[in-house]
Amino acid sequence: MLTYIIPFLILLTIVVFVHEYGHYYFARKFGVGVTTFSIGMGNELFGYTDKNGTRWRFSVIPIGGYVKFFGDHNIFSDFNRQELREKYNEEEQKKLLAFKPLYQRNLILLGGPLANFILAFVIFLSVFMFVGKDFTPAMIAEVQKESPAEVYGLKKNDVFLSIDENKVESLLDVSKFITLSSGDFIEFIVLRNNDEYTLKVKPNLVETKDDFGNPFEKRMVGIQIGPNNNSINHVKLGPTKAAYYSAKEIIFVSKKTISMVWGYIQKIWGKGYGDLRQLGGPIKIAQISGDVAKMGLLPFVLIIAYISISLGLFNLFPIPLLDGGHIALNTIEGMRGKEFNKKTLETTFRIGIVVIGTLMAFTIINDISGYFNRFFN
Repeated sequence: MLTYIIPFLILLTIVVFVHEYGHYYFARKFGVGVTTFSIGMGNELFGYTDKNGTRWRFSVIPIGGYVKFFGDHNIFSDFNRQELREKYNEEEQKKLLAFKPLYQRNLILLGGPLANFILAFVIFLSVFMFVGKDFTPAMIAEVQKESPAEVYGLKKNDVFLSIDENKVESLLDVSKFITLSSGDFIEFIVLRNNDEYTLKVKPNLVETKDDFGNPFEKRMVGIQIGPNNNSINHVKLGPTKAAYYSAKEIIFVSKKTISMVWGYIQKIWGKGYGDLRQLGGPIKIAQISGDVAKMGLLPFVLIIAYISISLGLFNLFPIPLLDGGHIALNTIEGMRGKEFNKKTLETTFRIGIVVIGTLMAFTIINDISGYFNRFFN
């Protein structure tokens, strides 16, 4: 059990600290008072107060975290300006988030997700520069009989150029692009006898289980891949190329995550794609982090990067209570040129509580189901 709990706590502490520090950094830069910087939720376990009056603390529930600004009456930073005007004098109001210009408020909110993307960028950059990146050209080593690949025209020795408009630059790209594809057909561009061919293949959806016993539908086209001309190419990159591929990986993961989320949303209404059983919460993240940690330091560091991207993206969704929801409300308020009244804000935040609560309940149910599948099946 500790082999899952310890990596999970390390991973979560890093990505949450970085996220909250992004908020903290911009808040301090723009003169907003910060009263609390918490890793975890609930009652304080231990902490200290710095010279600026910020209480840095670890809390009893080791999931999530928050930065509480001066004048906030809760950790969600919702406010009523009229109440704040009555409660604080003119000098104190200078430290309140509510009275800062729109661009400063939104930058403070954007700081958390931005910090998550920067963390991922630094990790990828370091790995590509000091460990290297695989550029082994990929080809089809074998096509299974009567498989989708054979039916739709893929052949042995075809060299992959792109999959779903994503350039194939390594062996790992092939499985990654097939797994993360979302359409009914997967578009392959291959090189065959010095000629390019574009082929669309409809994958089989095979019911299987992941490493944690969770059932899911795997997209299969029926091929085995290998290095073209048996050429293995693993290269340490210079800073410029490493930065380019780091940014490219973040953009790719972000686009695919948004596409998958949209597919899940549509599937609720019976029109989308994706396997809702793969949505997970804290238990699943703990399972992944624990198993990846067993593979070594490098895979564990990389999973931190991917979880950091996911956390940054999730917080940008325009859902009330999340950073994206606050940014959306601030922007709409700025466009209206008029403050929202207290009733509107309360209704909006109640909607946010329902949406996030429903999502949390769904992922926890999936987590528990996956736990029993793993240990009792």
